[in-house]
Amino acid sequence: MELRVFALLLRMLRMWRLGLLALSALWSTASAVTRYSIPEEIAEGSVVANLAADLGLEARALAARRVKLDYILSKKYLDVNKETGELFIAEKIDREYLCPAKTSSSCFLKMDVIIENPIRIFNIELEIMDINDNAPQFRRERITLDISEAATPGERFSLTNAVDADVGENSIETYYLSDSDEFTIDIQSGSDGTKYVDLVLKDSLNREKKAVHNLILTAVDGGTPPRSGTASVIVQVLDTNDNAPQFDKQVYSVELIENASIGTLLLQLNATDLDEGTNAEVEYSYTLYTSEKTQEKFSLDPNTGEIRVRDMIDFEEVKGFDIYVEARDKGVNPLSDQCKILVLITDINDNYPDITIKSFKSLIREDVAVGTVIAVVSVSDRDSGKNGEVVLSIRNAPLLPFALNKSAEDYFQLMVREPLDREKVSRYDINLHVTDEGAPPLTDNETITLEVLDVNDNAPVFPQSSYAIHLVENNEPGALLCSLTARDPDLNENQYLVYFIVEKEIANTSVSVLFSINPENGDLYALRTFDYEHEKEFLFHVEARDSGVPPLSSNVTVRVIILDQNDNAPQIVSPWRAKGSIIEEVVPRATDKGSLVAKVIALDADSAQNSRITYQFLQVTDATLFTLDSYNGEIRTARMFTYRDPKQQRLIVIAKDNGDPPHSATVTIKVSTMEEVTQFTETTEVPIEYDLFTDLNLYLLIGLGSVSFLLLITILVIIVLKCQKGATKAAPQGRNSIVSQRNSTIADSTLISSDAYWYSLFLAETRKGKVVVRQPLPNGAGFFVSSIPRSSALTGTSESRSSTLQESSSDLP
Repeated sequence: MELRVFALLLRMLRMWRLGLLALSALWSTASAVTRYSIPEEIAEGSVVANLAADLGLEARALAARRVKLDYILSKKYLDVNKETGELFIAEKIDREYLCPAKTSSSCFLKMDVIIENPIRIFNIELEIMDINDNAPQFRRERITLDISEAATPGERFSLTNAVDADVGENSIETYYLSDSDEFTIDIQSGSDGTKYVDLVLKDSLNREKKAVHNLILTAVDGGTPPRSGTASVIVQVLDTNDNAPQFDKQVYSVELIENASIGTLLLQLNATDLDEGTNAEVEYSYTLYTSEKTQEKFSLDPNTGEIRVRDMIDFEEVKGFDIYVEARDKGVNPLSDQCKILVLITDINDNYPDITIKSFKSLIREDVAVGTVIAVVSVSDRDSGKNGEVVLSIRNAPLLPFALNKSAEDYFQLMVREPLDREKVSRYDINLHVTDEGAPPLTDNETITLEVLDVNDNAPVFPQSSYAIHLVENNEPGALLCSLTARDPDLNENQYLVYFIVEKEIANTSVSVLFSINPENGDLYALRTFDYEHEKEFLFHVEARDSGVPPLSSNVTVRVIILDQNDNAPQIVSPWRAKGSIIEEVVPRATDKGSLVAKVIALDADSAQNSRITYQFLQVTDATLFTLDSYNGEIRTARMFTYRDPKQQRLIVIAKDNGDPPHSATVTIKVSTMEEVTQFTETTEVPIEYDLFTDLNLYLLIGLGSVSFLLLITILVIIVLKCQKGATKAAPQGRNSIVSQRNSTIADSTLISSDAYWYSLFLAETRKGKVVVRQPLPNGAGFFVSSIPRSSALTGTSESRSSTLQESSSDLP
């Protein structure tokens, strides 16, 4: 392998040596150089010269001798016409292509003319003369310069110069710059004649006014006619942070509805900075003048400047916000600007009106005057405008005796507009209704309860205007006659009633001796036994008085009607007879039929049916002889007497009343007949002296005497007590005495103890045959009640008058 490489090297060396020998032989045969001059760019076929003539060759022999020219840069620019020997242009010649270097203004094209038979070599130099066929041309059509706006006038900036392939006068002669207030050019020549141009700043730049300057640089050559080339010079003014950000406005005014949802865009700030790059990048932030509370309500995007709602906004809490924002650029020495945002909160109707009771009288007397203020009410609404305007009213106002009167701004007085009556309405639930003027309106209610206090404005009222009480005679003392209950619609003390009998005299007897009433419940009692035959009716008044201040009262008429009881047997008063004796009647035997034999007259102290007398034969000797009229008691002959009839007839007549059970009396009549005629009167008169000693008259005399004696004793006792009134300071309490601890203005005969002790004592002592009396203590602290034996013939006394509470029915006639 190494031997092959070595042999190849030796072969190449031999060939190089042979080449050198041939070249030296050719140079030795060449003649002097022939020069021609032609302008570039001449047309193909143009004759340069007669080469044959110039070289001393025959033109006709050129073809035979095989003349040829060298190729230059692989191109055959020239050729020889073998017939004429002329040298002509075979291909257009471009001087700039052949001689790109501009070290000299001349350009020669050297070639060899080779004649092979015999071999001769001629040297030809063809000078290519320049023509202005090329315009100046900049290496870059767009020249970009970055110049800081802080550059000072006079500062120079190199520009890329233009080139012109032509030389000499056809090359670049000068430069021109388009009109500019900020720039000019300065042309300088190099050692090789090349023209250089500098851009000179003649005035300060302001990027914010003009960030880019578009200039046209023109290069002009010296040819005829001159040619030119242009380049765009783009001067980009580099920013310096010489401009602070600027807000659109220094003060923004924004309306925001309250309760706006979180995230609502309030405002997007736009601060512009005339600088660029980081000098124009703006950041937004709150300044120290923005309160923390405001920052809690609104968020600020530092990059976009968006201000959004961050928390709920309540108009009633804050009516507006002042937001101070700073815009700062990102320059090395940052500049900033500030603005103020006035946020005005728009109210919506989101607050209910409120009712506040400032003062209130929950208790009021029913006799309060019309126009009296019972409550002061204030209304408020935290909203504003129409949303905060409220109207206060009373629900069902026409049905209530109250009215509202506006006393001041948002203050109302609740007043009485009609008289009150607790007995009709004792409690009022007053519903105050407030509504605002918003849309939709909001409302609220407040209910206050008013209690109407009772005043004593109603007198007691009995259910009847009068009472008729029927009482059967011979009643038990202390019997309940009736309950006289009055009604008083007032309350408490005004409703608590006390009953008493209005004092009067009935048949010279105080009514309090006859009747008593329980002061607490109006139960009316009879204090004594009544006898219809002596007392048929009592008329008096009972008064009911309440405990109000002042007390009110009313009275009712009470009529006690004594009903008869069959308690009296008939008394036969005619024919008169001594007690237990038999009446003897003598009639003529010749008496006619229907003749009056005797007339029986019986009297009954009872009344009505109890006093209606009927007569019957209880026993008769001969029932066919006599007749008896059952109504008038006439005994008449039923037939004439005969001699067979006994001379003496025994008739027992019974007089019977119509009571239940009936009472009766009998009389025995012995009828004797005689022959002579004796005149009898219809009735037999009784001698006066015998009338005085009949049983009936005797009873009447005893009763009248007893009453007269008791009346005399009562008068004496009253006189004695009147005389002792001034000297007596206190009445001693007896064993059967009790003192009332309760003051009263009720009549003396009224029982006033709440536990009915007086009445019980009265009944107990009366049954024992005693008389219960009562008299006031001298100091007025109460009453002194005593019971004394009836035999002492004393009755109780009072400060004003004495009153016998009870008398035994046996003492009455």
